Amino acid sequence: QLQLVESGGGWVHPGGSLRLSCAPSRFTLGNYALGWVRQAPGKEREVVSCISSNGESKDYADSVKGRFTISRDNAENRVYLQMNSLKPEDTAIYYCAAIRTGLNLKCYRDSGRYDYWGQGTQVTVSS
Repeated sequence: QLQLVESGGGWVHPGGSLRLSCAPSRFTLGNYALGWVRQAPGKEREVVSCISSNGESKDYADSVKGRFTISRDNAENRVYLQMNSLKPEDTAIYYCAAIRTGLNLKCYRDSGRYDYWGQGTQVTVSS
């Protein structure tokens, strides 16, 4: 079964930064669009950012625009989420998700589109 593995979560003060990383198990990311999805207790799942298979198309939720940056390195087979100016409301479990898109150079802000998921990494922003 194809899996994704996230790392880089933790606890940080408001205003701080974290960098999440995601790597696949048993497949290469080159033909997949990727998303970072978060879920906080009592809230709906939210795709905070996504990136197309070639890295040229990106999208962000309004709540994170200007603070979060998604990137990918297909040579290293990894996707990243740089999170700056973190706020307490960013506290959530963050999941990496993938959908095979091949030459379709889109990315998706609908979490229901993704086929493969990681186990999640906790991000806590608190003073």
